[in-house]
Amino acid sequence: MSQIKAVRGTRDLLPPETELWNHIEATARRVFARYAFGEIRTPIFEDTQLFARGVGEETDIVSKEMYTWEDRARAQSEKAQMLTLRPENTAGVVRAYIEYKLGDAGLLQKLYYIGPQFRRERPQKGRYRQFFQIGAEVIGPPSAGSESPLRDAEVLEMLATLLEELGITGWTLEMNSVGSAMDRPRYVQALREALVDVAPTLCIDCQRRAVTNPLRVLDCKVREDQEKIDALPKIADFLDEGSRAHFAQVCAALDACGVLYTINPRLVRGLDYYTRTTFEFTHSGLGAQNALLGGGRYDGLSEAIGGPKAPGIGFAMGADRLVLTLQALPSQAANDPGLADAYIAPLGEAQQAESLVLARELRRAGLRVELGDGSFRLKKSFEMGNKLARAIVLFGEDEARSGIVTVKNFQTGEQTKVPRNELSSVLRRD
Repeated sequence: MSQIKAVRGTRDLLPPETELWNHIEATARRVFARYAFGEIRTPIFEDTQLFARGVGEETDIVSKEMYTWEDRARAQSEKAQMLTLRPENTAGVVRAYIEYKLGDAGLLQKLYYIGPQFRRERPQKGRYRQFFQIGAEVIGPPSAGSESPLRDAEVLEMLATLLEELGITGWTLEMNSVGSAMDRPRYVQALREALVDVAPTLCIDCQRRAVTNPLRVLDCKVREDQEKIDALPKIADFLDEGSRAHFAQVCAALDACGVLYTINPRLVRGLDYYTRTTFEFTHSGLGAQNALLGGGRYDGLSEAIGGPKAPGIGFAMGADRLVLTLQALPSQAANDPGLADAYIAPLGEAQQAESLVLARELRRAGLRVELGDGSFRLKKSFEMGNKLARAIVLFGEDEARSGIVTVKNFQTGEQTKVPRNELSSVLRRD
């Protein structure tokens, strides 16, 4: 009988790697809380029309990458419904904002989420068909200041803070303005006209996009196409005064708080709902696919899916990409998250029960502890301890009687006698 394995494009997350995942998520929750964000958890699957109307039917996500199926009616009076595993979470958050009338209070809603998304893409390093995102949205009625460029700058400053607290340096923030709902059609028309002669000389994907979604041509990564695409019209030349002023104020606020950025006139992002500010944080350690996270403003998304006017801005970061970035850092390689603080080695079966008591004391003091077996010989205890922990605590008959245990730090090689009531502080300091 053949072995059953994980489906292509998915994988299991195992210890000790999950320690790093938990660290990323805990850091994100801590930073988001300081900026007054609350957590939202939306369903993993939604009505397919949410993404068709919200993300855009001509986007690659909706036209090629979604996992969609018919949920058959269970009664003759019911109508079958098309459902889709969420390929992104912004549309679901906005749907919840509308459904639960969160805007009725007249306040900004600052919401974050952590969870899996699903796209049928070609699996590659850092990209999976089930992938995990950490994201946040700021949305609300215009009277609450949801259209303010300060909201854009605050989100970007928060992201810079989050990356800093994760220990990720050397990132680049790229920004652009894709204009208002009135600016974009003028630009798309100019781009479409310019592509009439250029598109046949571009890659196959760009030839298709030139017809279905011209903005996506600007995302092309084919080296031979870059010079031709750089010569196409720039969206900055089609912005109205309101969009120009909005973007200038975002930049001024970032300048004031010292967040560095570069303006990338080709940055349009892949979703139809974006307006005005778009952005990406990139990192050279990720190779050619170097995006850490991205997002932008979506002032018309709520209306597109049947809700009230509710401008918003948000982002999503691939947790998979953050993990790869952190794993590449020298500091992370030297700090194995899987190691326990101590391995307690009972030196005989008679000490097993009291060793469990000692482990309980240390764990309640906040330490991570592995517990050995009294049937192990001393040599094997040291071998196991060296694999599992930073230090070993020897607990035999003499230690039980005297209340003084022997501790060896595997990292320094130092071996000392420590009173039992001081053990937790010594292990924590080590």
